[in-house]
Amino acid sequence: MKYLNQQEAIRVDEELFNEYKFSVDQLMELAGLSCAHAIADAYTPDSLSTNKVLICCGPGNNGGDGLVAARHLALMSYDPYVYYPKRADKTDLFKNLQHQAECMGITVTVDCPVTARVEAEFGLIVDALFGFSFKPPVRDSFKPIMELLQNTKLPIVSVDIPSGWDVELGPQSNCDIKPDCLISLTAPKLCAKHLSNAKHYLGGRFVPAKLEEKYSMSLPQYNGRDLFVRLN
Repeated sequence: MKYLNQQEAIRVDEELFNEYKFSVDQLMELAGLSCAHAIADAYTPDSLSTNKVLICCGPGNNGGDGLVAARHLALMSYDPYVYYPKRADKTDLFKNLQHQAECMGITVTVDCPVTARVEAEFGLIVDALFGFSFKPPVRDSFKPIMELLQNTKLPIVSVDIPSGWDVELGPQSNCDIKPDCLISLTAPKLCAKHLSNAKHYLGGRFVPAKLEEKYSMSLPQYNGRDLFVRLN
């Protein structure tokens, strides 16, 4: 199976949109749904100290995946709580995703929870802050939540890229977050080779065969109707 570099990941996305005519919200729904199913496979509600899940969403498509995953997790016996500090207020897509979550009774807040509260109230953290377009360093507005992710004792599930990692080179310091699980989307990125003792899933079961062949992805077979495949 091929691990994509940053430019390959960007080109694959562009081709899905431009040549295969997928819409952003269509792929986001499929990606977020697959993330929710992978999380439910890796961490059943009764395996956690509590079924309350903190979902940290960034301003881009990775954050949109997190908002979608929150909605689906709420239908799977989890209690999602969304931290969404920097919102794409000019985009109807993201406004609608937030509205859909709130209409399901999910809290969506701009206030960064403190570590002590997170450790006491939550059983799992989903990191959906930054995707494969991210380039270090982390902006000041995201430093409080990044410090929380670096210091928490709770398991972290990262969506596509562990936030703060270089997309190709992986963690750049001992202070970078150490996810307990990574859900790669479409195809794994090079940074996934630097995972240490972490569960690794692949989600986003929507890649056309011709596109897979063009980029020599050699994706694994999904089982039956599953929306994810565990890679380790």
